[in-house]
Amino acid sequence: MRSPVRGAIFGIVAAMLFGLSAPVSKRLLLDLPPLLLASLLYLGAGIGLVAAAPFAPRRERREAPVRGEDVPLLAGIIVTGGILGPLLMLLGLQRVSGVAGSLLLNLEAVFTMLVAVVVFREHLSRRELGGASLIVGAAAVLGYAPGELRAQWVGVAFITLACLSWALDNNWTQRLSIRDPFAVVRIKTLGAGTCTFILALLLGQQIPRPSIVVGALVLGVFSYGISILLDAYALRYIGAAREAAFFATAPFMGAMAALPILGERPRVVDLVALSAMAIGVAVLLRAKHEHEHAHPVIEHEHVHVHDDHHQHEHSPDDPAGAPHAHPHRHAPLTHAHPHASDVHHRHEHE
Repeated sequence: MRSPVRGAIFGIVAAMLFGLSAPVSKRLLLDLPPLLLASLLYLGAGIGLVAAAPFAPRRERREAPVRGEDVPLLAGIIVTGGILGPLLMLLGLQRVSGVAGSLLLNLEAVFTMLVAVVVFREHLSRRELGGASLIVGAAAVLGYAPGELRAQWVGVAFITLACLSWALDNNWTQRLSIRDPFAVVRIKTLGAGTCTFILALLLGQQIPRPSIVVGALVLGVFSYGISILLDAYALRYIGAAREAAFFATAPFMGAMAALPILGERPRVVDLVALSAMAIGVAVLLRAKHEHEHAHPVIEHEHVHVHDDHHQHEHSPDDPAGAPHAHPHRHAPLTHAHPHASDVHHRHEHE
């Protein structure tokens, strides 16, 4: 399976798992304050990944381990994605109507794409940009419900900054996706969960009965742990800009799950939005980006096989077999093949 296709599948499944959490979280919010719920979801994700670690020894041997040099990026994604993002969102939602909040939260996908393209040199063709716009626009329609469109400028600023925080989190996680995704997501979720849990307690939020806590932790294992893990693989294979588009399908998954769980009925506008979203996904899946491009000299460490991009010498200490991970150097290379904006393909376009 080609890496862009694999990345798209991982991104869509991650969105599905995250979207399914929305109607369940609405039930849990009857007994849990939002910040405390967010902390338990992150903690459940981290605990689940810790529990799964002993069952994946071969994976850890072939993946690149997290290094000391990765600490600044890890701290960045914990602070932006796990602390600032949720806190700014909560402060913002207190100052805007539910309708305005739902619409503003779609800025996360927009900001993620902008940061990826402008700062980290990812590339989206016009066709891909059109498909991504269809998905993000449809997500905004799905998030809209009749009601008062009211917003204080301070609330708008808080939610905008929250979306920018998550955009930085997504792009920095993409940079770390060459490391072992299990290890990266484990550190991210446990760090974010611990910090937000302490913050919730400092704000005086009360822990509910054990059955509610267990329910939130279990939901976190699937809708945050597995979802964020698959999303990390999607970031590795297709870059943050395309991942943001596929992950924006999460409202579709939440809307479908809300039908049996919350007894909601789809509106005509919902069906139109879902159709537009499906077209956008199809456009992205069918897009083929191929041209002659040059690879500069680069030295890094990540899991790889000896394909056209990885023709290098090995030392006696390097692992045998493939795939494997070790520090290696890429020689300059010019060729043409279909590709996405992964770690090896950050180049200029005409």
